[in-house]
Amino acid sequence: MRDRGALGFEEQQGHRLPRDDYRRDFRQSDEKITGRDSWKFERRQHFEEPGSPSWEAFRSGEWSEALRLMAEGGTTYWSEVAQEDRARGSVFHRVRVVEEPLTPYLQWELNSLRVQAECGLPIRVVGGGALKALEAAAPLPEIVVLGGRVLYEVVYTEAGVLDGGIRFADPGLIGRWEGFIKELYEDGEDIIAYVDRHVAQLPPPRPEGE
Repeated sequence: MRDRGALGFEEQQGHRLPRDDYRRDFRQSDEKITGRDSWKFERRQHFEEPGSPSWEAFRSGEWSEALRLMAEGGTTYWSEVAQEDRARGSVFHRVRVVEEPLTPYLQWELNSLRVQAECGLPIRVVGGGALKALEAAAPLPEIVVLGGRVLYEVVYTEAGVLDGGIRFADPGLIGRWEGFIKELYEDGEDIIAYVDRHVAQLPPPRPEGE
């Protein structure tokens, strides 16, 4: 389903949610899902993650500490998330678009996603070239489809800070995006293999702005 037209939507067709409302709505929607998988499409190459100890260490130039914190703080949490997902029969799949050379943020995030995958969360990587035909006018948005029931366009500030989401309930739109993300996932490379081949040997990144 590599057709930009099939994936298009008007934002006014959805319901705009401020950040706290989005997080609450997302959590409530996710908790209701059983027996149906969810899908995330992550496109931007830079985000801000205030509140994450590992990200804060990365931003301070403390790369070894950032890696230590993401492993130490994430392993138990993500293992519990993966176990809960399996118990409800609802697995959260993520497709991460990667452009090379990597941004400093993306180098940090890919290491974080590797920890999540080691804990049992299914994550795959696709190159930006796979989307070239779809992005002649603009990059694709950040999208989450929860259990085939609801679609969120995740909204960020220009700097990459979470700014809420737009909730859509149209079954046709949800189905098209779910199919598209599934297709990318099937074509993608396992995150662990990708990080081991392309990321693990890179020198420590310099935080953006330095």
